[in-house]
Amino acid sequence: MKESVFARSELIGLDVQVVTEPYSGISGKVVDETKRTFVIESSGTEKTVPKPGNVFRFAYDGRTIDII
Repeated sequence: MKESVFARSELIGLDVQVVTEPYSGISGKVVDETKRTFVIESSGTEKTVPKPGNVFRFAYDGRTIDII
């Protein structure tokens, strides 16, 4: 599958890890998404992470894909 298809896929429910500081170490499932943020359920709490300026590593279809 091409990454362009992935970018148009539903991201809610996917496993994600934030790669960039100061949010690195946050990982879990995407439970909500807005135009500018992801809400990630991590260790039993929900954390809101802004999209701009961060790299997100998604587990999808048996591989990892980084979204900048």
